[in-house]
Amino acid sequence: MKTIVLDQPGHFRLTDTAEPGEPAPGEALVRVRRIGICGTDLKAYEGKMPFIEYPRILGHELGVEIVDIGANDRGLKAGDLVSIEPYLNCGTCIACRRGKTNCCTSLKVLGVHTDGGMREFITVPVHKLHKSEILTIDQLALIETLVIGAHAVRRAQPEPGEFLLVIGAGPIGLTVIEAARASGAEIIVMDINPDRLSFAQRQIGVEHAVHAADNPVEHLLDITSGDMPTQVYDATGNLQSMNRSFDYLAAGGKLVFVGLVKDDITFSDPEFHRREMTVMSSRNGTADDFRWVIDKVESGAIDTRPWITHRVPFDGMIDQFPGWLDPASGVIKAMVEL
Repeated sequence: MKTIVLDQPGHFRLTDTAEPGEPAPGEALVRVRRIGICGTDLKAYEGKMPFIEYPRILGHELGVEIVDIGANDRGLKAGDLVSIEPYLNCGTCIACRRGKTNCCTSLKVLGVHTDGGMREFITVPVHKLHKSEILTIDQLALIETLVIGAHAVRRAQPEPGEFLLVIGAGPIGLTVIEAARASGAEIIVMDINPDRLSFAQRQIGVEHAVHAADNPVEHLLDITSGDMPTQVYDATGNLQSMNRSFDYLAAGGKLVFVGLVKDDITFSDPEFHRREMTVMSSRNGTADDFRWVIDKVESGAIDTRPWITHRVPFDGMIDQFPGWLDPASGVIKAMVEL
């Protein structure tokens, strides 16, 4: 079967690998139909992803069709279109026992710690498949990326009317914005790229936009009537931005790091204590997050129409991929079609 392997940073290879055999009990054989490209894939290509080893088959944002599946209690059958929850957890560690399967102590994420979906067929555990009778295969491939923002927002639990700042108007920041709408919070977006700010306002409908290089504190004070945002989500994966994000939080507020950086974050401890900040990390998502996002997309509460800005056939991905690293490409979500 056709497979794309990332041999080392900066070098993909299109090759043939053996098709999986008959799925074991509790597993399903699926045909990969769509692969969403996310920041993790881009960082892996650049050699900046801390959890990855090479060579690796990338691909964890997947819309797939079930080919072979045994008896199951999920009502799933061959021909069903499903989204894959790509977080393979042990089920027995302290995190799993407490329902935090997303940060299992031996977690393996498809396309990161173990080979993913940049191939024609894969086998996956049946309980990691999430079906929708309504959503298209494109939408099913978007569910995982939307889960990233949903998990962060559901952890921090914003309240109606409070000001919520999202730093980084790239794909992950936009997932935070989409999830935050349901809370009734007032959303502010900050970025250094004016095109991304424009997209967030024009296509996503964010009311307040702040350019990160244009006196951001002054603008935030003005928007919040002197209070500053009570929740700040940094989705940049940029060390300088993450360090500065402490400056934008109101006293008693919550700071959530959604983006990941291969470095140490530093902050002023006296200022941290003075404002009694809550600092949270957010990693992946849970099965509940997948069900929550699917429900929101099915109901129309999350509109996926603006998301896919670039499409490419599987055989053409290697040539197109390096261009998606350039912010000038305008890519929000590139979708690979099989």
